[in-house]
Amino acid sequence: MMPVEDFERELKERKEQGLYNTIRKIGSPQGAWIIVDGKKVLNLSSNNYLGFANHPRLKESAKKGIDDYGAGPAAVRTIAGDQLPQEQLEEMLAAFKGAEAAVLYQSGFCANLGTIPALVTEGDAIFSDELNHASIIDGSRLSRAKIIRYPHLDAEALEDILKQERGNYAKAMIITDGVFSMDGDIAPMEKLADLADKYNCMLYVDDAHGEGVLGKSGRGIVDYFGLQGRVDVEIGTLSKAFGVVGGFAAGSKLLAEVLKQKARPLLFSSAPTPADVYACMEAVKILQESDELVNKLWDNAKYFKESMSKAGFDLGKSQTPITPVMIGNELTAQEFSKKLFERNVFAQAISYPTVPKGKARMRVMISATHEKKDLDFALEQFTAVGKELGVI
Repeated sequence: MMPVEDFERELKERKEQGLYNTIRKIGSPQGAWIIVDGKKVLNLSSNNYLGFANHPRLKESAKKGIDDYGAGPAAVRTIAGDQLPQEQLEEMLAAFKGAEAAVLYQSGFCANLGTIPALVTEGDAIFSDELNHASIIDGSRLSRAKIIRYPHLDAEALEDILKQERGNYAKAMIITDGVFSMDGDIAPMEKLADLADKYNCMLYVDDAHGEGVLGKSGRGIVDYFGLQGRVDVEIGTLSKAFGVVGGFAAGSKLLAEVLKQKARPLLFSSAPTPADVYACMEAVKILQESDELVNKLWDNAKYFKESMSKAGFDLGKSQTPITPVMIGNELTAQEFSKKLFERNVFAQAISYPTVPKGKARMRVMISATHEKKDLDFALEQFTAVGKELGVI
């Protein structure tokens, strides 16, 4: 029997502590302005960095995918076989990333759940940044390898740990987010690559927030640092800058072969739909053609962050368009989000367990779809609420 009283008490405590998640209802395509709970608001909560989620070329490609291959793949790839577009997308992603091969998953979360346990297991070690994404944490736990955390972005501390621990394990992996989704800071990939070489570790990066953002035409963090061939695994998602859904792992041909034999999400769950695959291929084509949208994204981010800093807001240590507006108290962050919504701005409060307790924030996501007048409107509303709540 379900312990009703226990769960009701837990939910009540979450509400009292400002930790209860309220999921809004979206009544329109993603864009700069959207319909939320029946109200038109400025959208600062989406990972739709480049506007691909409602891009006309992606929508037309998705329709063609259905016309050519139907609504769904009907079974897992190892049973029903690969539909040709799935392999075509893998080839396009590998070329885009400068890798030998890529393997397609149903989501970025699934990519980590499938890839990590396929590469390390009991008797091995994972050296993991303490602020890595939940999907990395869960994938690492599933692997049964020893998880050894190192201080956030601290390559020197990681080397001290490697000196003490590396010799105790058969295989080892250094694993990190490329861009950290709650703070917008960037992993020191060059230093991590040097440590991986020095201590005979695989190097694994989740580039979910780097694609479409960093590197030439948004090719991601490996391209940004010029580390092609030195990063063993580059995980990507197709649900953020690419605007669709899905995930992938890019690396060597050997990596791809191993994953197609061992990665459980690939072996036991159906592939992304033809519509998703066609739309993702179109996103790659657009990025290969031009860096116009990537440049606009960065121009918008620079303008907004400079304006917010001048207004007195603490934006943490962000190095990317991800803009954390630091609040601290969870209840204050919830109230901040509520008051912004009353002023027609949709920006969600982020609190524990997504971020540590006492470090609640408004997480503002800038997009290439925003115009300067949109960002000025956001600044005006943030400033008014910030003064009202004593944040600035």
